[in-house]
Amino acid sequence: MNITTLIMTIGISFLITVLFSPLFIPFLRRLKFGQSIREEGPESHQKKSGTPTMGGIMIVLSIIITSLIMVWKVSGTIGYEVWLLLLVIFGYGLVGFLDDFIKVVMKRNLGLTSLQKLIGQIVIALLFFFVLQANDFSTYIQIPGTNIQWELGWFYAILVIFMLVGSSNAVNLTDGLDGLLAGTAAIAFGAFAILAVYGMPQNDIAVFSLASAGALLGFLVFNAHPAKVFMGDTGSLALGGAIAAVAILTKMEILLVIIGGVFVIETLSVIIQVISFKTTGKRVFKMSPLHHHYELMGWSEWRVVTTFWLVGFVFAALGIFIEVGLN
Repeated sequence: MNITTLIMTIGISFLITVLFSPLFIPFLRRLKFGQSIREEGPESHQKKSGTPTMGGIMIVLSIIITSLIMVWKVSGTIGYEVWLLLLVIFGYGLVGFLDDFIKVVMKRNLGLTSLQKLIGQIVIALLFFFVLQANDFSTYIQIPGTNIQWELGWFYAILVIFMLVGSSNAVNLTDGLDGLLAGTAAIAFGAFAILAVYGMPQNDIAVFSLASAGALLGFLVFNAHPAKVFMGDTGSLALGGAIAAVAILTKMEILLVIIGGVFVIETLSVIIQVISFKTTGKRVFKMSPLHHHYELMGWSEWRVVTTFWLVGFVFAALGIFIEVGLN
């Protein structure tokens, strides 16, 4: 896949988001689809109440449209891998949309119950796995940078479910500051795009990853501090599932932990906080997820976000080095 195609993919996705968001944001505002801020969150966030949310709709649509156009241009056909990626990003986006809709329209601040959300996520993950099986997808995992492989057989289904559900929720936890998730997710998708082109090229997956990065960069124009729109669970759940799906289809399941290192750290901070409080009654962090801890330490929102972006770049570079440099 040549450099012109790469640039076109990012450019189309970026432009779709940038050109249509100024029309979509006022539409969300007219519908009163404004974000409700949790009372237990940082006090400084209360001023964000009412900011239009569900902007993830634009991200998902931009990714789907660009992927279909560019994959057809590159391959002349649309393979099952692309349809699987679109299934995941649309399916998880739909779960997130229902959650957002209940929050902002029905005025239930917690949205879907945890069980309802989990069931939806697992159903989509199972559909994803069954399509993989129908296409004789390999069920081994490989240690990055080595030739060591383990055949998992049907246990691979458990891994797929864990990755899709876990990644969607980990990415969702990261969506707590203006531009934080848009930037870190764009970096992760960019890293997977590079790896999908390297070695035995998986051009269709590279196109999807680049379309995702482009849409996120376009969204960042309106989501950077001070944000004019939030992506909501519509965007964060969709992106989290999509990143995991890309890692699975490129056979880089383990590498997801490294390239998605920011999401892993954010999730671990929540787990550590909960365990510590329930067992000792003490909190390790001022607030979790971790980005709120630094806010309460006195860091500006922009400083926290740019620092996390930098850490995301480091993890992405490390993942690329392990996969490319050690092989």
